[in-house]
Formats: sequence, structure tokens, C-alpha cells
Amino acid sequence: MEAPAMEPGEMEAMLRAAAEFASYPGAHGDDAVKQFLEQFPLPKLLGALQSEADVPGMDETVTACLDKVFSSRYGASFLPSYGAFIQAGLLANSKNIRQLACKAMIHLLDKAGDSAVVVDTFVQHNLYPLLINCLTEGDEEISAISLDGIKRLAQIPKGIEIIFPPNGQGSVQLDKVAAQSSSMARIRILSLIAKLFAVSTYTATAIFDSNLLSLFEDEIKDRRDMLKTLSALEVLYELVEHPHSNIFLLKTNLLQLIVDVINDSSADSIVRSRATLISGRLLSSADAFMAIDQNCVTNLLLAIDKLLKMEESQNTDETESALEALGLIGTTSVGACLLLTDSSNAARHVVEASFGRQGRGKQLAALHAFGSICGVDRREDQIKLDNQAEERLKRLVYTTARNSPKLTPSALLLSVLQQDPDIRIAVSSTCLLNLEPVWNTGSFPDFIWDITISRGIPIFQAGLLTYFILNIYFYPPVADPL
Repeated sequence: MEAPAMEPGEMEAMLRAAAEFASYPGAHGDDAVKQFLEQFPLPKLLGALQSEADVPGMDETVTACLDKVFSSRYGASFLPSYGAFIQAGLLANSKNIRQLACKAMIHLLDKAGDSAVVVDTFVQHNLYPLLINCLTEGDEEISAISLDGIKRLAQIPKGIEIIFPPNGQGSVQLDKVAAQSSSMARIRILSLIAKLFAVSTYTATAIFDSNLLSLFEDEIKDRRDMLKTLSALEVLYELVEHPHSNIFLLKTNLLQLIVDVINDSSADSIVRSRATLISGRLLSSADAFMAIDQNCVTNLLLAIDKLLKMEESQNTDETESALEALGLIGTTSVGACLLLTDSSNAARHVVEASFGRQGRGKQLAALHAFGSICGVDRREDQIKLDNQAEERLKRLVYTTARNSPKLTPSALLLSVLQQDPDIRIAVSSTCLLNLEPVWNTGSFPDFIWDITISRGIPIFQAGLLTYFILNIYFYPPVADPL
């Protein structure tokens, strides 16, 4: 769109006004934007960017001013008519102009009003491929703005069809772009996939059907570059936060690859730590166990057990991540029963570390995991485990007590209750789970109260200890391991 040439004095006046407009703190109202554009119409402002005038700071001043203009609803209403400007801006060499074009596209998506007009603007001016190029080739700031813009495009009606056309033959196929991109650009594409995955189940299905999750497999499978592998795992960790993620991810080979990473003794500990937490998140819902082969879960538990048994490994973060992962797996009653009855016996690490003093962080992680396995995160009607799992849990506590200097569960608990507040709170979350039913029996032995109070233990702690003794000491396993 051609703009009339400006006289030098007119250009100077416009730049002064643009600088003042851009420096205003906060957003301008529509009236202020309308008044400014009446004095300096958009064709003149855009023409200044297209001119070859050598005016120091002109790009920065005009682009900052236009960003303020387009951030208002009134200013954004002009953008459908300026799709050619956005297209040219996304192709510009100037960082300021490319950044303005990316932001203008976001303002178009957010404030233009009619989503059909927005989609038509994208299609007519072929903006989506240009955004992908900015995502993969732009600097960090431009890439982040482009990522946000593509996510917003997926959130409007018909916008997702630009990214994933119904016929599957889009102008941009992310897997092909990734195959031709640098390692940094591939990680950016993975970040885009994670953002799109979170938009809706529809977009997650489109990603799965397009086989884009295989890009994660490719990056994790090749572990020659530790930073690249870690970056891919970090993005995958973000993706598995979404509630519907395991429905799709467990249909791929990702969990088996995660197990391979955990088993890889040559991998960096931070890589194994992140892989371990991802595995825990993948199996933190009951649906997960219906979508995956039991052998794969067993292999995972064996890998975590192996990691926690490595005497030479004193990496605190790795140990805490492994314990947290076991807690995540034990969040559901299905997962907790599996942990307690599986042949790997990985749950013993949680119980042993809960009452050991091998580092405050490790003990806290174990106590929170112990609470999850016992049901602190489950609904009241799902707290109780099946008989075999409950029996195994009691046996684990007895065995841990027997192998400790305290010898009995009550003495073991008492020693933990005498530690710092964070430890006591973590113990409370586990022990208070079934306190009310026991309390209602009215059968608290007086001598337990006498002992606990005489030792200066606060009332609430005495109640916890009483519950623990009632549940473990007075109702021991059928075959007491002691």
C-alpha cells in the first residue's frame, strides 16, 4: 500500500508524536488511538517504515507506536485490511518490523472480532507458513511471539484447520519442517506441539493422528547430545502435565524410551531425573493402566528400583525425582496396589526413606510419596487399598522398623515426629488419613496417651502416634514379620 511522500518537517513532527504516543505508560483507549490516527493515518506510519529515509531510531519509534495502536480494539480493526503489511513484515530483515508484524498478528487474533475474517486474512496472505518460519528461524523473542500467535490461531473457530487441514495436506507439515531444521528449531517445533496439545482434545487428536509425537521419540532416542535430549525431555515434561496427555502418549513408544533413558548409566543424572518424573506423570491416572502393557510398567518399576539401589549414586536430585515418581504412580488406588504388590518391590524405597535420616530433601520426597500411596490425594471412597496391598504396606512398615535402631513402628514414628516442622507435616498428611474411624471407636489406650504426653509431645502428635500404634501394633499383619 503506497503512502504519499512526506516532507522532512512533516516526518520530524510525526516521529516526535509517535515517540510520545509510544512512551505512554499502559494501553491507550480507543478514543486516543482514533485521535492519533486522524492526525497521522496508518498509510503514513507504515510508509515511514517502507521508506529509505536514513533517520536514526525511526524503526524503533514507529514500530513501538504502531504496536500501541494495534493493541487497541480500534487499531486492531484495521488489520484485516493490512494483511499485506503483516505478510511483508514477517519477511522483513529488520528485527523491529518482524517483531511488530508478529505482534500485529496476535492483536488481529485477539481483537479483530470476526474470526471468519481473521481466518480469511491468514489464508489470503499465507501468514501461517511465515509464522512457522519466524518460529524456527527468528531470534528468541520473535520465536516466542510466533509460538504464542500460532497457539492463539488454534483457539479460534476454523483456525485449527489452517494448522491441521481436514484433508491432511497442509502447506506446512511440521514433521517435514523438523526434518530439515537445526536442533534448536526442532526443539521449538516440539514446544509448539506441546502448546497446541494443551488447547483441546481435538488438537491433541490432530497431533496424534499426524504422527507428530514421533518427533519426541526421535529426539529422545538419539542421546548423543545431552543438551538436546534434556531440552526434548523438558518439553515432554510440560506436555504430560495436561490431563488427557497419557491417553495419547501411552499409545506410542515413549514410555519404553523413557525406561531406556532411566536405565542408561552413561546418561547425565539430570536427564535420568527428568525422565523418571515424566514416567511418574504418565502413570498418575487410573486410565493409564488400561492403556499400557503390564510388562512395560514392570520394566519401569525395575528401572526406578535399580536407580534407587545404586550405592555409588549419591545424586540427591535423582533420588528425590525417583521417589516423587513412585508417589505419582501411587496417586491412584490402582497405581498404589501395583506398587505394593509388584515383584520389583519398589515401594520399599519410599517407606525406608520416609523414616531414614539420609537427607532432609530425600526424606520429605519420600514422605510425600508415602502419603500419595496411602491415599492422601484420593477421594475418601478410594483411599482403602485391596487386602493384599494393605497387608504388604503393613509388612513394609514392620520391616523398616525392624531394620532401624528404633525396632518398633511406634518408636520409629516418634523419632520422625521429633524432627523439623516440614517433616512432621508430611507425616501428618499420611497418618491422619484414617484417624477419624479409629477415633470414633473410643478405644484409645490410656497408657499410650500417658506415654506420649509425658514425653512432651503435643496433643495432635499424640493422636497421630496413637493412630499409628492402633493401626500397626494392635492390628498387625496376620503373619507378623517380627
